Amino acid sequence: MIGKYPARLDDKNRLFVPAKLRAELGDDFYVTLGVNCGHRCLTVYTAQDWKKLVDNFNSLPISQRSAATSLIFMNAAQCAPDKQFRFTLTQFLLDYALIQRDVMIVGRAGQAEIWEAGEFARFEAENLTPEKLLSSLEAIGL
Repeated sequence: MIGKYPARLDDKNRLFVPAKLRAELGDDFYVTLGVNCGHRCLTVYTAQDWKKLVDNFNSLPISQRSAATSLIFMNAAQCAPDKQFRFTLTQFLLDYALIQRDVMIVGRAGQAEIWEAGEFARFEAENLTPEKLLSSLEAIGL
């Protein structure tokens, strides 16, 4: 998933799935707590990636299952967009990510993220420097 898409939460806490992400997200997907460089956001997983996450968690010995990891599952929402490609977010997820109305949905390789628009603008301003971009490219082997 790539790109960034401004969106607006409606009065029923629904977001519209951007057309370019519909095929990649599929008929149902999962939204849960996320964090990126110290900023709160929501992470969106396809059903296939969510299953991998669950399988990885379940394969851990109980002693390695942290409370923080459990919170990712406890607060997740399974989302199935309606015929207008809208999906609902829980109030807890919205509060966690500081989302009130305007959001930015961004692609992040195999996942997507949902950000409060102002928080995303701050994140982007902090990280959109030649030095940080070069470091990121080197980290992924380019």
